[in-house]
Formats: sequence, structure tokens, C-alpha cells
Amino acid sequence: MNWVQNLVVKLFHITPAAEKQINIHQAYTFQENIQKNKIWYNGEPAELEQFFKKIARWDCERTRFWAAIPHGKIRKIHSGIVSMVIDRYKDIVMADYNGISFDKGSEELEQIWKEIEKDNHFSEVVSTAVQKALSEGDGAFKISTDPEMQFPVIEFYSMENVCFRRRYGHLKEIIFYTDYEQNGKTYRLEETYGIGYIKFKLFDETGKERLLNLLPETEKLEDTEFDGDFIMGIPFIIFHSTRWQGRGKALFDTKTDVLDALDETISQWLDAIRLGRIKRYIPNNLIPRDETTGELLPPNPFDNDFISIEDAVSEDGSAKIDVSQPAIAYEAYVNSYCSFLDMVLQGIISPATLGIDLKKTDNAEAQREKEKITLHVRGKIIEALNTVLPELVIRALSVYYVAAGKNIEHCEPVLKFGEYASPDFDSTVETISKSKQSGIMSIETVVDELYGDSKDEEWKAGEVLRLKAEQGIVEMEEPQAADDAVDFIEDDMDEKKSGSSMLNGAQVGSLMNIIKMVKTSQLTRSEAINIVTATLGVPKESAETFIEENL
Repeated sequence: MNWVQNLVVKLFHITPAAEKQINIHQAYTFQENIQKNKIWYNGEPAELEQFFKKIARWDCERTRFWAAIPHGKIRKIHSGIVSMVIDRYKDIVMADYNGISFDKGSEELEQIWKEIEKDNHFSEVVSTAVQKALSEGDGAFKISTDPEMQFPVIEFYSMENVCFRRRYGHLKEIIFYTDYEQNGKTYRLEETYGIGYIKFKLFDETGKERLLNLLPETEKLEDTEFDGDFIMGIPFIIFHSTRWQGRGKALFDTKTDVLDALDETISQWLDAIRLGRIKRYIPNNLIPRDETTGELLPPNPFDNDFISIEDAVSEDGSAKIDVSQPAIAYEAYVNSYCSFLDMVLQGIISPATLGIDLKKTDNAEAQREKEKITLHVRGKIIEALNTVLPELVIRALSVYYVAAGKNIEHCEPVLKFGEYASPDFDSTVETISKSKQSGIMSIETVVDELYGDSKDEEWKAGEVLRLKAEQGIVEMEEPQAADDAVDFIEDDMDEKKSGSSMLNGAQVGSLMNIIKMVKTSQLTRSEAINIVTATLGVPKESAETFIEENL
């Protein structure tokens, strides 16, 4: 403290703040947090009530709707919004998934991968991975071999059954846990996957290690080493957790309070509707009676629901039926529901993606702006898949080749995804046509923008050639053959006295492109003849003869 500070303290009698140690207790353990996220996704009210009642330690937890213990019986309802959003994202991503492609020269690897993909139902595995990572936080893909299986087995383990061991931020081991039941006891298999090795351990309920031959499922397992500088597994994390380093965060991990408030609003709304039913008060002498016995008929909730009251005994009293129904503030409940639902979905997904219109006055531009958050989250999911899946493919192929005693060649798998919320084909054609007419797009770009990943590169290259041939665009690749074509067709046309002029350079280039496409089976003979006669004005007999002689 310098002399100025000392002077200020003496003048104003300021007492310096003392250092205080503040201890904050986390609300959930790692496993409790996983269970919380799983239960929100499952959406079962009985499970939600049991969980939040058991873990409530602090006042803010005990006053939550799902943890509260009312004096009477009330119905507690869950909105189901968590599973709805996560399943929607899973469907959006998997609908745009167009498989995995390989670079040229990797035809053998591509064929083997197709067999592995088919054998493992790979799309379903990826779909499960997206759902588990969004609902729980993370997980890991595991690659294993089985003597009875021809190809490697690819599985996905959820967050609660996997552990990552890192050193200086680098992944060293992945531990997979599998539980088995036998004779009323639970055993846990621990598989440690490291770089070039796999180790197995079996533990009982007390944590004591047991022999692997204790269970039929594990008796054939042995520690294994293999040639390779990779782990036969790979973590899958979409959003990273700040609470547990190196682990993932669920999509609704920080939305517990607003989810609880939304469910309370819905439950209170239903309770008001129940209590707001029409009530009829009927004097005893007006209650319907049985025609034979004269006994009072019991109330019927469908056609004879009433409340019995005593007969009127006052001098001016008269027997009459009173009907009453309390007013229900429907508008207030609707506004509360929309507000809490909006808070639940903030930063996660646009209500328009779920088909929910919270504000009827929004125009088309406002709706598109709301879709940006959906595009952002979808982009994060696809970014994680683009990082993990190509590496997973390489490791699966490496395991296959190592098991066969071969060396894998270099390959670079590429993940293909379509566009989400893209305009329809008619709108795309209209937009691209204007760009093409303005001269700012080449034919190659036009074809690529029109078809994207829906067509392979070979098909698009053929389409470019077809369009250039029809439009007479020159590609002077074979000048000698072009001269021969001109001489042949001109001589033939002179013999037939067609009166046509010589072919120009564009027509010659188009003619040679057509011949090339016939040779590479991109056009049939009849299609080529029709194009030549229609676009170049060459007689059909001349086109047939020339094409036949050049094939």
C-alpha cells in the first residue's frame, strides 16, 4: 500500500477488505448430471419426480416443481420438449447425410468400406451417436473384432459407459464399460483401449477384480497388442463442458429451471381446467329416481353429474337447479406457456423448426431469421461429425487390414451432407439461370450448384460435356481429328448437295466432344446422332457414318 492509499485510509477510516474463502458445493456429481439429462430426455413424469426428490439438497432445489411434495394429490405433466428437440436435430442431420466418399485411386478401400458400412448398419450407429451426444453430453465409437465376423464391429458407447484418459490434453486411453448380470449379481467389464493395445478387466459389485473366465461373455477375451499407432476407438463430443474438462455437455444441460417452470405451468393449467368444470346443484326432491324402486339415481360423469343439496325450507324458498362454472384465465395460461417455452428454446432451436408459431404476426423474413439458431446448432453437429467420422473410417479400415496382415494405403474419406432448408429445385434453377445469363457463372459451376452432392463427380462431368455439346462450346483437344471430321462431313454433304456451309470452330469442338462421350459410354450412339443432327444441321446419314467410323 503506497502513501496515497495510506492517506485515503486515514482520512476516510476505510477498513481494507479481508480475504475470504468461499466454498461452493456443486449441485450434481458427474454421474448424477448424466442421469438428470437422461431422465429429461426420457420424459417420464414418475422418473422425473423420483429423481428430483432424491437429489434435492438446497432450498432452490426443494422448491422446484418436480421436487415439491404437495399436501394433496396433483397431476404433474412433462412437456416432452427435450426429446422432441433432440430427435428433430437427429432427423435433420441424418436426412442430409449422403454417405462417405473416397478420393480417386482408392476404389478397393471404398468397396471394403461399403461392406463394413452395410455390415454394421452404420447410419443407425451414427444416428444413435448424435442422439446420445445431444441428450447426455458425449460418448465414443468403439471398433472391435470377432473371429465369427468378417469385418470389424463398430459400436457407440454413451457417456455413462465411457471414460477418457488424457495427458497434457492428448488422448491416451479410452475405457469402455459393459455390465453383465449373472445369478442376481452385476459384473462390470472394463476394456482399456490404448495406442496399439487392448486390455480387459472384470469387476464384481464390490469393485473386486475377478477372472475373465467367470462369465461366458468374457471367457475368451485376452489382452491384445496390434501393429498400429492408433486407438481402436474415438470420442464424439459436440459441445464441450466447462465443468468437467475433456467431456461433453448436453444440449439442455443448463435448462433445468426453465424446463421445471414450463412443466409447472402446463400442470397448473390442467389443474385449473379440472377445477373449472361445470357444477350442478340439485335439491333432493329434484334428483332423478329409479322408476321401480324410487331410489335416488347415482351421479354419472357423462350424462347425470350433479351435487345433491338439502331442500329449501324458507318461506319464499323454491326448489331450483343451480349451475355454476368458475372463470378460467386461458389467455394468462397461454401467455405464460409461450413465455416459458420461448425461454426453453432460446439458444437451442427455432420454434419454427418444430412447427410452433409463438408470434402469429411474424412475417417470412422474421421466420427465416429465427431459423439461424437451428442452422448454427446443426452446423456444430455436422462439424463434429466431419471431424470424427472420416477418422473413424480410416481406423476401421486399418483394423481390417491389420487383421488380414496387410498395410493400408493412404486415403482421405470425405463426409457428404446436403443443404438444410435449401430452396426448392425450381427456385434454384431460376436463380442460377439469371446468374448464367449475366455471364458470372460457368457451366461447371451451374451443374455443381444445381445438383450438389446428390450426383457424383463423374455424372456431373458428363453433364457438363453434354451441355457444352448442345451449346456448341469449343474445347480444342484433338485438332487433327477435328480437321478430319470437317473434311469428312463437308465432302459427304457436298456429295448429297445439301447446300450447307462449312462447320465453324464451335461446331467442330462440339462434334469432337460428342464422339468422346460416346467412347466413354456417357452417350449412346442414337443419342449422339440425334444431337449432331439437331444442333449441327448435319444429315442423319452423314452423322451415322462418321460416328460409326470413329468408334
